[in-house]
Amino acid sequence: MSNEFTHFDAKGDAVMVDVSEKDITERIAEAAGSVSMKPETLAMIARGDHKKGDVLAVARIAGIQGAKKCPDLIPLCHPLMLSSVKLEFQLNEADSKVEIRSRCKLSAQTGVEMEALTAVSVAALTIYDMCKAVDKGMEIGEIRLLSKSGGRSGDWFAEDKAP
Repeated sequence: MSNEFTHFDAKGDAVMVDVSEKDITERIAEAAGSVSMKPETLAMIARGDHKKGDVLAVARIAGIQGAKKCPDLIPLCHPLMLSSVKLEFQLNEADSKVEIRSRCKLSAQTGVEMEALTAVSVAALTIYDMCKAVDKGMEIGEIRLLSKSGGRSGDWFAEDKAP
């Protein structure tokens, strides 16, 4: 793993990393995050009786769209042909939060970490947007990369997720 920032040239100017010499390999990245809320808000999501519709279904579509739009949001990301974007939601009643996980996959010359993180972020923002009328105090947090595989640097796992 490099100890240098890759998005700056020798003069310190921002650059898109040149990946043309890299091999095309299968790459997978998984990310997670959460939205903490009042127990009543979580119950409303669980029952599916929110007046705006199925909150998690809309958040799933938004997360997928977010992954696909990642290079439009993050200036130096490469446009990628994603082969799969999946989002899962777990209602954690004990901590009163929705836990979000994403998994992005492709075969390419660069990784999909940013797409996985963006999918989680956009899904979380969508949950907030859909529920803010009943709970403005929700908190989005714990967004992080869980794992990545493929490419020159090989596999990486968050310390608490290592196999």
